Amino acid sequence: MAHFHPSRDQLVPEVLEALLRTAAVERLETSEGVDVLVRADHDPAAGVAVVSGGGSGHEPAHAGYLGEGMLAAAVPGSLFASPPVSAVLEAIRAVTGPAGALLVIKNYTGDRLNFGLAAERAREEGLDVRTVLIRDDVALPDIEQPRGLAGTVLVHKVAGHLAAQGAALDDVAAAAERTAAGIRTMALALTPATLPGAERDASRGAELGLGIHNEPGARSVEVSGADDAMALVLETLDARSLAEEHGARGLVAVLNDLGGCSPQEGLVLAGELLGQLGAEPLARLIGPAPLMTSLDMHGFSVTLAPATEELLSAVDAPTAASGWTPATTPGEPRSRPAGGPTAEAAPEAAEQAPTTDDGRVEQAVRAGAAALTAATEELDALDRAAGDADAGTTFAAGARAVDELISSGELGFADPAAAVRRIARSLETAMGGSSGVLLAICSTAVARALETGRSWPEALQAGIAAMQHHGGAAEGDRTMLDALLPAQRALAEGGGLSEAARAARQGAEATAALTAKAGRAAYVPEAATAGAQDAGAVAVARFLDALASALR
Repeated sequence: MAHFHPSRDQLVPEVLEALLRTAAVERLETSEGVDVLVRADHDPAAGVAVVSGGGSGHEPAHAGYLGEGMLAAAVPGSLFASPPVSAVLEAIRAVTGPAGALLVIKNYTGDRLNFGLAAERAREEGLDVRTVLIRDDVALPDIEQPRGLAGTVLVHKVAGHLAAQGAALDDVAAAAERTAAGIRTMALALTPATLPGAERDASRGAELGLGIHNEPGARSVEVSGADDAMALVLETLDARSLAEEHGARGLVAVLNDLGGCSPQEGLVLAGELLGQLGAEPLARLIGPAPLMTSLDMHGFSVTLAPATEELLSAVDAPTAASGWTPATTPGEPRSRPAGGPTAEAAPEAAEQAPTTDDGRVEQAVRAGAAALTAATEELDALDRAAGDADAGTTFAAGARAVDELISSGELGFADPAAAVRRIARSLETAMGGSSGVLLAICSTAVARALETGRSWPEALQAGIAAMQHHGGAAEGDRTMLDALLPAQRALAEGGGLSEAARAARQGAEATAALTAKAGRAAYVPEAATAGAQDAGAVAVARFLDALASALR
């Protein structure tokens, strides 16, 4: 199963049914049983009604634009097919009052003919109906009938905004015409859409200048990345000439997801759009968002329009339509200094830390760090069964960071609490992953306990308790704790570092027979880690062994 949508016959009814249950829209009971959706709060006597529609498969267009400030009625056809004349006519009748109605029509033959005939019949019935044709596609510059694409949404917004303001039909229609005349849209897709019940056409690759009905693009293209794709689209749109042609100081852009782009891809494409427009000021950006899609087509379209006061007022105005994405005003990335009331001021230069009189503790810690670095391959191999085989690399990164601090004189143990706190900050940034954070948590709690006058065994107990609280693991879960807890108990019972190291080593060896209940290893089959010691526990044992040997 490649998609969650049902059969082709059931897709549109199920989509509309879900929309009716989640949005402020109603189904119009038409004479032929064809679906027509109208705003639940629309009053035909209140002003101009804006009506649009067309084939389904482009959601949220068009029913997603029902709402105060946009459409009064939407007429969805079957998949990629225009709705029948009768459905369009009944939509017009349902929402049109004395102020009249404007039909927003995309320039496809079926839409143009069916909406046009419905408009003529409505006029015969005495209704004041105007039409505006959307022809924003610039993929084929010499064609006499350009297609209507995502630029249609801007016309919905302009017409709907003026209608909500109580403008007369003449003014609403004229503004819609002005907007339609100034928009340009170009699409690029890596793959075509997949129709329900059919296989995707594997013979089609990246194409530039696609329509929204899965028709082939104007030409096939080679695309190496988002930058390349956006450059191809913007080259055809010719932003500079658009702004100059309309005497505008800037542009409004719509970045439309054709249905298959991830949110991450959308943001990358937005960054390229903003960067490549360069000198052409972008007054507003709408998207990245799915605004007029083509099922799951993996691609995007860019619509550009001159940033007239009329258009800016419309796109900035709120609307109740669920499918509309609010416009933003792009700018340069902003930042602020980190910190807060309790934040420590960053030192202007590295401070020299006082060391112990004979330097033995500093040398012992460096020996422990060297042991971890030497064990990189061993620890990575132990970690391979449970995950991404980086435990040794991670511990080695922390060890090198601590060693460099001692070597540079920035870490000394004359003040044990300050030293352990400095180690915590180093491990937090140098190690990465959960191991670095857990050891930083432990070290921070140890430092705080030492500052209050508690002994090393008591401080280590406090650090381990903090690790357990935040990490959620316990002894026996096959983690670092299976070496740390035995070592702490040995110290608490009056033993020295040698006894603590021995206890840690025995604890690490015992993890080979344990079932992982925490960390990444808990999510892999038990057989994958059977007979292998936990890498974190072994790292603790290696460090304590080296530390004890250096301080004998």
